Amino acid sequence: MTNDEHRRSQRVPADRREPVGEPVVRGDPAVTGERAREAVGFDPTDPESVEEAARTVRSFSESSAGDDHVLMLRGAAACAALVRGVGSYKQAAEMAGGDVTVSFIRKWARVHDLPQSVRRHVARGHIAPTAAKHIARVSGDARLYLAWATLDGDLTVREVRRLASEVNDGTSAVDALTDHGVDVGSLSVSLPPSVYLELRRRASLEDAEPGDVIADALTDYFD
Repeated sequence: MTNDEHRRSQRVPADRREPVGEPVVRGDPAVTGERAREAVGFDPTDPESVEEAARTVRSFSESSAGDDHVLMLRGAAACAALVRGVGSYKQAAEMAGGDVTVSFIRKWARVHDLPQSVRRHVARGHIAPTAAKHIARVSGDARLYLAWATLDGDLTVREVRRLASEVNDGTSAVDALTDHGVDVGSLSVSLPPSVYLELRRRASLEDAEPGDVIADALTDYFD
């Protein structure tokens, strides 16, 4: 990775930017459709809301959400808000009661901490919540590399879990994915015919690959 690429990657949000417990994704009709009206927020500074979060966490731990990605994101939000509200994972587990464990709350609270760009794919069902739990185990750009590889490389939950462990053991996300056979950065796109013709023309005149022309254009666009 060049210095420019490194600086650009460090500007990419890899953590949650919105207030804890706020249903930013769950409450967006563009993502969850009519279910957006069901979105429940949790305020870690409001004792009554923290109590509601505790009840939600316990219910979440005792239920089988199955493939209900939105319900899982609500449970994750409750976990994060509860921890923030009481101050520790141990106190959060004790307040939730039942069979709720520190490990359970920690895993789902980390999912809530994922950047919105990843959580939106979880809400849409593109990334399984169980895979999101493993993506959330790593930090920084590694989260995004694993998330996009899950989408573009059709990674299974088991593969994501193994890759997350390799990253946490010190292997860079790019190296881990490459060793796993994932062509990091490879993405199939469709262009309008006129744009396709101009891209090919400019690449030829510049003695460059089309991907390099696209990368340069996107770098300028993102900057």
